[in-house]
Amino acid sequence: MIKRVILTTALGAAMALVGGAALAAENGDAALKAAIAGSARLPANVARDGERHPYETLRFFGIKPTMTVVELAPGGGWYTEILAPYLREQGSLIAAGSDPQGSEGARRSAARFQQKLDANPAAFDKVKIGAFAPPTTYRIAPKGTADMVLTFRNIHNWIPIGDEGLKVLFSQVHDSLKPGGVFGVVEHRLPANKAQDAKASTGYMHEAYVIKLAENAGFKLAGKSEINANPKDKADHEGGVWALPPTYANKDVDRAKYEAIGESDRMTLKFVKP
Repeated sequence: MIKRVILTTALGAAMALVGGAALAAENGDAALKAAIAGSARLPANVARDGERHPYETLRFFGIKPTMTVVELAPGGGWYTEILAPYLREQGSLIAAGSDPQGSEGARRSAARFQQKLDANPAAFDKVKIGAFAPPTTYRIAPKGTADMVLTFRNIHNWIPIGDEGLKVLFSQVHDSLKPGGVFGVVEHRLPANKAQDAKASTGYMHEAYVIKLAENAGFKLAGKSEINANPKDKADHEGGVWALPPTYANKDVDRAKYEAIGESDRMTLKFVKP
């Protein structure tokens, strides 16, 4: 009888563990969902969630709220609005963008970003500021301290620094990460059958080229995702990727066509530092 009770108790405990794991898998990352639904986000940024898939993208990269995460070139802070609240209590976010000690234009850009952070200390007060200005400035994170480095739709902007400059840039990212750290990349994708111009002036990049850049720096490709794919985008627009929403570089010319296509087709790549 005692053995039966013990067996029943053990079985019940095991079922509870399995049930708890299943529930956790079903619920996913509640803290990330809360950050995405949070008040720190501008309505215009929230409106793009259906095109940018922030929850699915960050989950694919394997983000956790205890991580030290570097966001390269955060721009206006679209992802910062999610990452900062998510990492605020247990982790750390380093926003490495325009150099506050750089040129006059860089200082103005850095000041605008800082104003955004200062306007909502409840969400952004713990964001650390780095500086990322290729090919000269890489104050990203101390060597071997970051769990994750993320960049969203930026690599095409770095192509003009040339092969040697790109080698240094990717090596700097690699050096900033701990062993096992993740480099997450989202970038506009150029079809493999289309020619890549030397300066990526259309904003589109060959996926194979981006992978090569990372692998040459010592990264291993850990996975690809089609989370941000858009098969309607053929990457053949007058004015490049900026013809599409949300920029509409051609203004009213063919606007309905570009609106029907939606935002660009994007590669989503996860690299790991061995």
